[in-house]
Amino acid sequence: MKKFLVVGLSALLALTLLIGCSTDKKIGGSIILSTTTSTQDSGLLDYLLPKFTEDTGIEVKVIAVGTGKALQMGKDGEADVLLVHAKASEEEFVNEGHGLERKDVMYNDFILVGPKYNLAKSSTQVEPGNDIKKALSFISENNITFISRGDDSGTHKKELAIWKETGIEPQGEWYISAGSGMADVLKIASEKQGYTITDRATYLSLKDTLDLDIIIEKDENLFNQYGIIPVNPEKNDKINSEGAKAFMDWMLSEKGQDLIGKYGVEEYGMALFIPNAK
Repeated sequence: MKKFLVVGLSALLALTLLIGCSTDKKIGGSIILSTTTSTQDSGLLDYLLPKFTEDTGIEVKVIAVGTGKALQMGKDGEADVLLVHAKASEEEFVNEGHGLERKDVMYNDFILVGPKYNLAKSSTQVEPGNDIKKALSFISENNITFISRGDDSGTHKKELAIWKETGIEPQGEWYISAGSGMADVLKIASEKQGYTITDRATYLSLKDTLDLDIIIEKDENLFNQYGIIPVNPEKNDKINSEGAKAFMDWMLSEKGQDLIGKYGVEEYGMALFIPNAK
């Protein structure tokens, strides 16, 4: 009888330990995520982060800035993980040893928005289409108001790259450098009835508050890839490398990618970000 009791208690203890090991998966703690204003303004982070915290126990403090500033925060050891969208700069960041690795996580696209085309005002309005270089050339030639982010963000970097490919150095009273995030720039463009390049997600999330329409879209030059990078823990002894790795793994996981792909479908009839982790 005593032998059976001992065996029974041992089995119960083993089962208890097994259950404990299988359910206690949460890491806890907190991380600092330095990311772009587009992931914040679009509402994506408000949608994803509570689910990440629920799964891991890790609280996420978000600092939404331009990609250039986000990368600098990583270089200065002021963030644990980055979610940004300027691939060439991101790869340089990792190659210089500031980040451990970089992974594709999702993409969307940029669009040119502004006053809706009107035949009666064809001399001052931009005709809709899918040729961003042609549109920017027309804007420059006719001194039409254009609002630039002017903040070294991924969007600003993309805009400047397209101007360069067009062979134009934008300058003059018509070209306004706002030095602001995407949401603020869209509001300025709406108020001034000017044009700007924006990521589609932020535009759609604010569309009802803006007097702006999509003018140019679906040009291959407007592709917008996002990457995720854990910061090198050697930058700062307070960097939460375990939490950063957990965040990256979760974003790249089947669950994270599925959630990204569903965001926006119900409200806008389309996903605002397309998951493409490899």
